[in-house]
Amino acid sequence: MTDYGHELLFGTFITPTARPPTHAVELAVAAERAGLDLVTFQDHPYQPAFLDTWTLLSYVAARTGRIRLSGNVINLPLRHPGVLARAAASLDLLSGGRFELGIGAGGFWDAIAAMGGPRRSPGQAVEALEEAIEIIRELWDTEKRGGVRFDGEHYRLEGAKRGPAPDHDIGIWVGAYKPRMLRLTGRMADGWVPSLPYLPGGPADLTEMNRRIDEGAASAGRDPSAVRRLLNISGQFQPSRGSLLVGPPRQWAEELAELSLRYGVSGFILMADDVSSLERFAAEVAPATRELVAAGRAAR
Repeated sequence: MTDYGHELLFGTFITPTARPPTHAVELAVAAERAGLDLVTFQDHPYQPAFLDTWTLLSYVAARTGRIRLSGNVINLPLRHPGVLARAAASLDLLSGGRFELGIGAGGFWDAIAAMGGPRRSPGQAVEALEEAIEIIRELWDTEKRGGVRFDGEHYRLEGAKRGPAPDHDIGIWVGAYKPRMLRLTGRMADGWVPSLPYLPGGPADLTEMNRRIDEGAASAGRDPSAVRRLLNISGQFQPSRGSLLVGPPRQWAEELAELSLRYGVSGFILMADDVSSLERFAAEVAPATRELVAAGRAAR
């Protein structure tokens, strides 16, 4: 059993649909009103049915005042890390320190190539993400003197000026599933954000994936608890108990508490595009889960 001891976060994963254009914005406002901690959006710049995620994040930041924001996850191949570092710091400053950088190595390579982006092998994708994280952190580090020089296989900087520094220490949360990417997450990232529906073996897969992250952290001299474990989840509210996350709110709370205490998950991000589900998740599931996890931790 693994519990990394982080405070629990509850959020939402909203589809950035372009029609109607304000639908995703209103859902984000509703999520904040309901009391959720985090609102996230997927990022597929090649998808014309979606709004541009970075533009949407900026607009939502201006429409809200408390809730934290993140891409889930930002598409690295179509967003240069140097520009991404400045954009992330800028949004964090403008939002009062409410932005976290969820980032992914890419995956839909035909669509990425169609937009003029690179077509990378799995190994190249890992390399590029590692380079990007290093570049982003360097550009945020305004305490160092001189420009940033970087000569990598995928990115090159020749004395880029540092800054602006973000308002707070932005967390870099990596979307990862494969062993090399998981070890990279442990070595370099602040968080891990997979999706439960993508795990063939269900929650049990988290054990081995956590182990690889922990190994990566240890290899870099880091405490594994430095990496927050988040999880995109989906389910259905109904009166009677059913399968995992299909049932009444109390069942959801018990199952999420188990995911937290047994697998170390401390951030639950609900994939839903309706206000009623967000409100029920915030009002009935989140507080009950927090109580159960607190009781479980106290009992230990």
